[in-house]
Amino acid sequence: MSVTALEWFEEVPVHWEVRRLRTVLRKVAERNRPDLPLLSVVRDKGVVLRDLTDQSGNHNYIPDDLSHYKVVRKGQFAINKMKAWQGSYGVSQWDGIVSPAYHVYAVKGVVGRYFHLAIRSRACVPCFSAASDGVRVGQWDLSAPRMREIPFLIPPCPEQAAIVRFLEAADRRIRRYIRAKERLIELLEERKRALIHEAVTGRIDVRTGQPYPAYKDSGVAWLPAIPNHWVRCRLRNVVSEVTTGSRGWSSYAADGGPLFVRVANLSRGSLELRLEDAVRLNLPVTSEAARTRIAEGDLLLSVTAYIGSVGVAPEGLGEAYVSQHVARCRPSPAVASKWLGYVLLSSLGQTYGQTRLYGGTKDGLSLDDVRNYPILLPSRGEQRELVRWIERRLSLLGKLRDATHRQIALLQEYRTRLIADAVTGKLDVREAATKLPETDPLAADPDRADPIPTESNLHSTAHDMMKEASA
Repeated sequence: MSVTALEWFEEVPVHWEVRRLRTVLRKVAERNRPDLPLLSVVRDKGVVLRDLTDQSGNHNYIPDDLSHYKVVRKGQFAINKMKAWQGSYGVSQWDGIVSPAYHVYAVKGVVGRYFHLAIRSRACVPCFSAASDGVRVGQWDLSAPRMREIPFLIPPCPEQAAIVRFLEAADRRIRRYIRAKERLIELLEERKRALIHEAVTGRIDVRTGQPYPAYKDSGVAWLPAIPNHWVRCRLRNVVSEVTTGSRGWSSYAADGGPLFVRVANLSRGSLELRLEDAVRLNLPVTSEAARTRIAEGDLLLSVTAYIGSVGVAPEGLGEAYVSQHVARCRPSPAVASKWLGYVLLSSLGQTYGQTRLYGGTKDGLSLDDVRNYPILLPSRGEQRELVRWIERRLSLLGKLRDATHRQIALLQEYRTRLIADAVTGKLDVREAATKLPETDPLAADPDRADPIPTESNLHSTAHDMMKEASA
């Protein structure tokens, strides 16, 4: 057993039993029930009903004949033996069937829900990792004999029930707080979109904080009016080149070399390129390479798949090329690249991109579609002021979003530690469990956000934050 696992079992309450899993589990092998629903065993939740509409490729092929699939009864323990090392196991809440490669056990002498919480805790998962042997990258085969020797702590049945009651109440509370934080992130994303829209459509003069003195008809059906001195044009009027990458360049993928910018590197929420999953190329020196090479300030736009994803090539990007699914547009000196980028990110650009797809019957945008993107054009100086105004506020919203993500991570870590401490006797929850109300009014809806903070609190948070930024 690993050192990480051993630390949880060094000291346990004197009235708890320490037993091996072989004394708790009894292997079962019921089959021939193809009428039962298909189940999956996943790391995050344990045993779940299998989503037959999931086309992600994360599941194995389902054969026509399911008679050899193993039956899992409600309360039984199922293990994905190839992924047990990462916690892909749990007690089922349903009668169903799983792959013949899985292990299925009846649980003896332990409250089923307690066993599920304890065996999936941070204390036990490393034990399953230690009992697994590597067979290929990303997959380890669980050794059943070694798994049977894993130690398991068993408090008296009344204490098991108290631990379950306490942890489930705590889990509901934590999940409601996490959902509240997730709602705040959603509000921040909405505010980002609203800020960009206000700026690029002239809803506000950032120099005064008020609307412009006079407006005129925009000539765009979904945009009522624009500031009187702004010009409406097409993207072709403010760029010198519009092109895409060459087909087949993915075959030049290499461990090093220039960047290959794909749709996955663009975003709908920012002009920054996402290069965490960057692909590199080892290209031959050709005129095609020169044609599709990216320069600082180039506007990059998806023309297939995620229409509306945009990026601007930053200073210091280095040698890089676009894929066949990305349009490279080179802005003229009279226009700011980031201004064009924010226009394309706004509802004005997003709506145009969707209308060009003719209701989804078209595979993507043509280069003529790209050239015809509507653009609103204030003076160059005003463009720079608007971009600075947008980016100051987006930076503030981004910091609040990042802080909220960190709070969610801390809540999740707290929940993980709380479960491990409770099921290993580091934390005595018996008294706390007796003080819990008999019924939790929100127990039927564990994903509902906690009433504190409320929706108005979240809106106020965003509002106060924006007031602070404007000060």
